[in-house]
Amino acid sequence: MGKYDPDCEVDPRTWLELDEGERIDLVESYHRRAGVRLPNSRLHAAIHAIVENQLALSEPEVVAALARLRTEGLPRHEALHAIGQVLATTLHEGLSGAHGKDLGAPYLASLRSLTAERWLKGELE
Repeated sequence: MGKYDPDCEVDPRTWLELDEGERIDLVESYHRRAGVRLPNSRLHAAIHAIVENQLALSEPEVVAALARLRTEGLPRHEALHAIGQVLATTLHEGLSGAHGKDLGAPYLASLRSLTAERWLKGELE
């Protein structure tokens, strides 16, 4: 895989054949080429890569959330950010012990309630 573009669907097989570090490097390289300045580009790229991994693995709730957000008008890259925000929030809450040991159920519940409107208004939990 030569370059990554978050506005284009990645081939799941090609994506999953890459080492995780290569996936993160591709995402980080995209943002650098696009001139996107981030406080922590490596962490941002890692979250992107995790969401792309879930899509490549056809995780039903993630696939459904992406489709819903796209139908509601978000470009693919923006939809990845919205899903990534849900993931990051769930991980943060998990580190604080808010969900006990099971982060899967809260993550899936948050994905189900994710809408483009809530994302654009900054109403994600």
